[in-house]
Formats: sequence, C-alpha cells, structure tokens
Amino acid sequence: MAPGTEPSVRDVMRHEVPVASPSTPIAELARLMVEYRVPGLPVIGQGELVGIVTEADLIQREATVDMPSIVTFLDAVIVADAGTPFEEELRRVVATTAEELMTSPVISIRDSATVAELATLMLQQRINPVPVVNDARQIVGLATRSGLIELIARLESFSSPADSGGDLSPRGPGAGSREG
Repeated sequence: MAPGTEPSVRDVMRHEVPVASPSTPIAELARLMVEYRVPGLPVIGQGELVGIVTEADLIQREATVDMPSIVTFLDAVIVADAGTPFEEELRRVVATTAEELMTSPVISIRDSATVAELATLMLQQRINPVPVVNDARQIVGLATRSGLIELIARLESFSSPADSGGDLSPRGPGAGSREG
C-alpha cells in the first residue's frame, strides 16, 4: 500500500483461498475451515463461483429447527411463523454437501474496491467472509472481518502516540485510586 493512498481489498484479503466443490461433504467443509482458519469457503463449480458456505451455515445446521405454529380456524389452516422460512431451516439441517448447504448467489467484491467499500458491504449485508474476484470474475482472494481488524491495527499503530506503549491502565481523574 503506497503512502497517502486509500487501502484496497488487495491489502486485506487472504491470497491463499481454500475452495470447495458442490459435492464436498459437510465434514470436509468443517475440516477445511479449521485447517485454514477461515470463516467460510467459496464453492466453485465448473470454474465459476457458485456459492459460499460459512461458519454460520455450519452452526445453523446444528441448531434446533423451529416448527411453524399451525392454527385452524373454521375450515382454514393458518401457518403462523415470523422467523426463517421452515423449508430453508430444514434444507440446512438435512444438508450433506456444500451444494445443499451453500448460500447462492454469492455476494462478492472486486479486488480493486476500497476497504471502506468492503466494510460497508460486510456491515450492510451482514456477511463474512466475502469472496474477492478480479475483472474476469475469477476468485483471487477472501476478505474477512479479521483481515479488516488486522489492517486497522496496523494503521492505528502508525497514528497512535509512541508513549502509550500498550499500557492498558485506567486514565483520567481518580483512575487507579480507591477511596473508602
């Protein structure tokens, strides 16, 4: 990153990206996430980014499925449910492969985008990670919240006073003193 330029997604993305195929079993997805310490895996089918499986997808698979409440009124059957659609929850619980569990279509970002654009995308869409693609829409990286935090730590270390030295003791009036 050149001095005085705004950081780009290239500055925060992981360049080594483990990927899954649509037929990758759930156990292998979990193993890859742990081994590579990533919060999600892009799913590549026939050379194209077709989906993504995240930690949240795997965790949701283990959660209890909320059965919709069914109410009968006269001859009508009313399904009362305000949460995640039952079919969607059930689909995730019974999934055995990446294709059955993945989120598709995938929200991705260009490698030339700014970090501010990435942060905005992650917050507004509530997604982590975000696959990074080049102009040819080929996956070239994976942007994660932890990558953003690492960049913030680097940038803040350059702009913070040198005398702080990592001291985390309380500051201000009455700090460190006890009365009574």
